[in-house]
Amino acid sequence: MAWPGDLLNRFRPAGTPGAAARAGVPVDRAAEAAAELEPVLALLAEAESACAAVRERARQDAKDIGERARARADGLLAEARAQADSERAAAAARARARGQAESVRLTGQAERRATARHELAEQRMPWYVSRVVAMVRTAGEAAGTTGRGDPR
Repeated sequence: MAWPGDLLNRFRPAGTPGAAARAGVPVDRAAEAAAELEPVLALLAEAESACAAVRERARQDAKDIGERARARADGLLAEARAQADSERAAAAARARARGQAESVRLTGQAERRATARHELAEQRMPWYVSRVVAMVRTAGEAAGTTGRGDPR
């Protein structure tokens, strides 16, 4: 919509008051401004579309980087789990080996003790047998038997 001032500007003289001059041509300042700004705005539109392309490329690059990072993290996690399983198995094998070595050591120690006690029992057995025989004879004499089962 044209403003009344714009309408009146068409009839304004082109020159300054004073000597006669050529008649002025009415000027459409809005059209002039549009014509002047149109090439600049076209350049800005190109820059704006270039910026949009850069932003879209950056979004895609970020998405690709994120996917690669996730894939790498998944690979590292799987590798760590596999390594943890093998470490766990190795630790269990070391513990079993230590347990078996301790078992062999304790078994050997127990066998040495048993052998020592058996030898001690063999050494003491004649003394205990003679003592028991003496006690039985003493008890038998006190009861009045000869030890053969018939009374005296």
